[in-house]
Amino acid sequence: MTILHLISGGETGGSKNHLISLLSQFSSEEIILCVMEEGLLSTDAKKAGIRTITLNQKSRYDLSVVKKLSKLIKAENISLIHTHGPRANLFAYLTRVICPFKWVTTIHSNPSLDFVKGGLKGKLFTMLNMNLIKKIDHFFAVSHRFGEMLEGFGIEKNKISIIYNGISFQEPEYQKLSPDEFGIDDNDFVVVMVARYHPIKNHNLAIDAITRLREEGIPVQLVCVGDGPERQALEKKVAGKDYFHLTGFRNDIHAILELGDCLLLTSNSESFPLVLLEAARAKKPIVTTDVGGVGALLPTEDYGYIVPIGNLNMVVKALKELYASKLSGDIQLKGEKLYKHAKEKFSLNQLEKDTRNTYSKLL
Repeated sequence: MTILHLISGGETGGSKNHLISLLSQFSSEEIILCVMEEGLLSTDAKKAGIRTITLNQKSRYDLSVVKKLSKLIKAENISLIHTHGPRANLFAYLTRVICPFKWVTTIHSNPSLDFVKGGLKGKLFTMLNMNLIKKIDHFFAVSHRFGEMLEGFGIEKNKISIIYNGISFQEPEYQKLSPDEFGIDDNDFVVVMVARYHPIKNHNLAIDAITRLREEGIPVQLVCVGDGPERQALEKKVAGKDYFHLTGFRNDIHAILELGDCLLLTSNSESFPLVLLEAARAKKPIVTTDVGGVGALLPTEDYGYIVPIGNLNMVVKALKELYASKLSGDIQLKGEKLYKHAKEKFSLNQLEKDTRNTYSKLL
């Protein structure tokens, strides 16, 4: 079998890391990565030894890639295309009009929210993508909740495979960071957040929670890694407050996590965030909103805290409990327990096995 993974190429976060981790488990005879445009994804994929082809799309509306993609499918005898994201879905659909193939996709996010706050253009793109997904032959949903969401969109249950994300739990090579880089003291309670600066991630909730803790006398610091359209607004909101650190995009996520005491995620919607597994690998407990499949990773409060979406008081309460655990020395035990659970249930080997089995059934 030869399977083509199609994606826009501009990804820098969890979907990029997920795809590279997964595809690196397959040989170049089995898998080809095809990106619409060059970017960090294609660069890192090539470094990982993944066979990568770029369509060099001049803009997101450049239809010439349809012809390029159909030629590639015929030349490589592609038996199945696996898409990731709305743009890949659109061009897979257009290509299949002239070049038939079996089509699967991974649902990394709620497609009804992909273009939130995008104005009229965002509403049109959402309508288009929601119609396109009904043309797809099979779906990889990265949590049971997302599988149920797809059924709610009218997708037949037998067209959905639930395959949770997985990572390697071997500690990555990293250069240890100095707390001085962020002005962090030994007594500080360091909360890390890794998420795009995008409305769906609800950074305002995280900022409000940290502000509340500071008002109550807790020496908390928020190290917030990411980039995106909300960056300027967020920087304005935290201006003059030296306990907020908006770092922008960084590659050294493990080093950042090692610097922190816990991970915070305040999203309004997620599938199964890869950064939660990265926190588990770093043995850092988690506070997260109740999104996607987080319940599978945090079945009880022994592993971390799941709070209602948008609930400031519950975020503050969970962080205060972790701060108390830091003071008592119990926070490390919680991190160790999370690590053991995640390593057993969400390994890269399990992800590869489930993916291969699903491909075999489809082909």
